[in-house]
Amino acid sequence: MDIKDFKAGNYVKQIEYSSFLPEKISKEWVISSPKINSLLSEANRLLGELNAFSQLIPDVDFFIKMHISKEAITSSRIEGTKTNIEEALLNEGDVNPEKRDDWNEVQNYIRAISFSIGQLEILPLSNRLLKNTHKVLLEGVRGKYKLPGEFRKSQNWLGATLNDAIYIPPHHTDVPELMSDLEIFLNDTEFYVPHLIKIAIAHYQFETIHPFLDGNGRLGRLLITLYLVSNGILIKPALYLSDFFEKHRNYYYDNLMQVRLKNDLEQWIKFFLVGVIETSKSSIQVFKDIIKLKSDIENNRLPKLGSKIEKGIQMLRILFENPIITARKLVEEMSIAYSTANRLLSDFEKLNIIKEYTGFKRNRKFIFKEYFEIFSNDNE
Repeated sequence: MDIKDFKAGNYVKQIEYSSFLPEKISKEWVISSPKINSLLSEANRLLGELNAFSQLIPDVDFFIKMHISKEAITSSRIEGTKTNIEEALLNEGDVNPEKRDDWNEVQNYIRAISFSIGQLEILPLSNRLLKNTHKVLLEGVRGKYKLPGEFRKSQNWLGATLNDAIYIPPHHTDVPELMSDLEIFLNDTEFYVPHLIKIAIAHYQFETIHPFLDGNGRLGRLLITLYLVSNGILIKPALYLSDFFEKHRNYYYDNLMQVRLKNDLEQWIKFFLVGVIETSKSSIQVFKDIIKLKSDIENNRLPKLGSKIEKGIQMLRILFENPIITARKLVEEMSIAYSTANRLLSDFEKLNIIKEYTGFKRNRKFIFKEYFEIFSNDNE
């Protein structure tokens, strides 16, 4: 079926409201739009470039960890959670008690991302994997009573109440069959559908089904990265679209609704592909900036340490993994005395690599500020 001929579904009368029943999507899709094909080509080219960078950088998993932290913060922010990237990397005891609920939700999302990426080694991208990830996402936080790890067994909606809802997803009795169809579509190899078109359609369908009582937005956005990794489009999970969706939040929601209201799947796919293009460019620049920063520190600053350069190289590696650092952390990681750790911290501060930000005399914390700025840019 040509994407331009898509019929999104219809509203079904329930007792006191009408819910939207989407069409199933497991079918062959044809793309006749020159604009979509042009965007698809550019998106694929940039994903290839991003993959190359992710394989060029030594210790790339350290930098992926920061990508994941940023994704958790941004995706959670769309849902109203307020934690910045510096707070996300603190230990729970160092977080302001008033912010701990938000911090815990971000930590759960970080765990859910890492968990689900790991699960892809033993499970296909399936409803089972999504349910397992959902359970991690809601464990011990505000949504812990909303059936973690289970599809909903009641009606949900987008809006303050059912009476003024902007959108009412399908009745809960339709969810298992619709999610089964989505799972088949994600894993189908019989019909050829370009991967980015397939995950664009799948993301729309997931958000339209809204299969869980809570966490649909975060899990639906994570689904994009899981699909790209599971199909080898990304070697490393270095692409997350939440930042693009958050910057263009109104367009994001409007484009999803326009599919349901006007069957305009083409516009949604264009928006999605632009998101992949812009986010790929941004992620490539992040990798370039990391390479530049690492080179500057190793070639221009660390040599000033003289005989301590070997310890300096070791400490720099730790900083890329833990950009908020304390003397205690250095003692643990490097097996050195506290006096040595404090001297190294002082040396790195003089070299403008780290900056003390608590103002305390004791229990001081230092931040690898230039590294943070690469990831935070204008998103904080």
